[in-house]
Amino acid sequence: MSAKSLPQAWEQVWRAAPEAVVLIDRSGQTHSAQQVMDESAQRAASLAASGVRTGSTVLMSCSPSVDLILTYIALMRLGVTIVPANTGYTDRELEYIVDDAKPVAAVVDEPAKLRWLERHGVEMVIGPSLDLPQAPVMADLPTVDATSAAFIAYTSGTTGAPKGAVLTHANLLAGSQSLKQVWEWTASDRLVLALPLFHMHGLGICLNTLLLAGSSAVVLEKFTVDGVFDAIAEFNATIFSGVPTMYSRIAASDRVTELASLRVAMSGSAPLPISVWNRIAKRSGVQILERYGMTETVVLTSNPVDGMRKAGTVGRPIPGVELRLGEGNAVEVRGANVFSGYLDRPHATEAAFTADGWFRTGDVGSIDDDGYLSLVGRTSELIISGGFNVYPRELEDVLREHPLVIDIAVVGTPDEEWGEIVTGYVVLDESASAYSSWPDTLMAHASERLAPFKIPRRWHRLPELPRNAMGKVVRSELTPP
Repeated sequence: MSAKSLPQAWEQVWRAAPEAVVLIDRSGQTHSAQQVMDESAQRAASLAASGVRTGSTVLMSCSPSVDLILTYIALMRLGVTIVPANTGYTDRELEYIVDDAKPVAAVVDEPAKLRWLERHGVEMVIGPSLDLPQAPVMADLPTVDATSAAFIAYTSGTTGAPKGAVLTHANLLAGSQSLKQVWEWTASDRLVLALPLFHMHGLGICLNTLLLAGSSAVVLEKFTVDGVFDAIAEFNATIFSGVPTMYSRIAASDRVTELASLRVAMSGSAPLPISVWNRIAKRSGVQILERYGMTETVVLTSNPVDGMRKAGTVGRPIPGVELRLGEGNAVEVRGANVFSGYLDRPHATEAAFTADGWFRTGDVGSIDDDGYLSLVGRTSELIISGGFNVYPRELEDVLREHPLVIDIAVVGTPDEEWGEIVTGYVVLDESASAYSSWPDTLMAHASERLAPFKIPRRWHRLPELPRNAMGKVVRSELTPP
């Protein structure tokens, strides 16, 4: 019988190979498919007996662990709507999400510190190990409706208040089925999972797909360069997926050549600088597979596993995804993996889709002769200076090529004469202190490659750029020192 949801598909995979290893913690302790089925069924029964039932909404905000994954699987099998939340959120940010999504329970790292959630309608605040009275395992877990909400995943909020994107079980299943195919993910693969499990990248893409493929994961509580390479070597891993910040640190490591032992190394969540891609390729021979996805869509495009990977591009649409460039080269998509709307925001939902049903991603792109998509920038980040359009991504890529530049973000500063002035916020190498005219040096570098109207007229040097947990620059927090 064809599965209608991820939990059903996972169970079919596990029953076909109950002895297969699914989860491995850093100490080497393993959980087989049968153990995952049994433990998640027990947790689902305990949750149900405590009032969390099919259709309930549960906040999940924890550091990565095997315990958390077992509880996540239990929630999915129970038909609960999960609200992943960043573990770095302040109380104010968490309060906003709780008041918006109205969860009945919260699974968090330190329940004692978050009892205040109970004042906002959360009936139970508990840790990922679920310290609940053991209840009799249900003979049959609920059949999860493909059209029911699986995630309410909040957008990163880098340019405004986060919105809750409602993704159904059908959306998540379609996304993972396509990724299993395009990334050639099989039961013999083993992923080093060092990503947060409150974000689409770690949870909705990597974890969901590896479980669907019947493969296994080495679960790391946090990312470190040595931790990743040690896990790759010790557990014979075949896949690693990371964000650009991780790859920047890997590129600087003497162990970068160890990436060559993997079948594939993937990057997502934010644009991978071409300079980092090239540096890794030169030092290790590995071409990072960059792909493109969103909170609202799982994954949309990918460079190929077998075939030409192009630095600075995010590849072609994956199976089941249609993509076009609309007005102003805005990227628009549709497919079974694309969400249908934002929680309780009909106006935002209406604005997010074209009249003929394509989702407006908010990205601006170009497509080359081979059909590979390059992301030029975000429509919300567009700078209009003197009537000319400037996309920060293009300028940032050029400036990152200069050896003085460690990190860079370009924004528009309001100006009476120009409308906006192109402004660069830059993290410089320590040697830059010897250059009193470093702005002139960077302007000269950019002027050789770009039109004059794109060159920053103002510069600010910062010790670091404000970034969220997935490495995206929070442009609203960029202020002169």
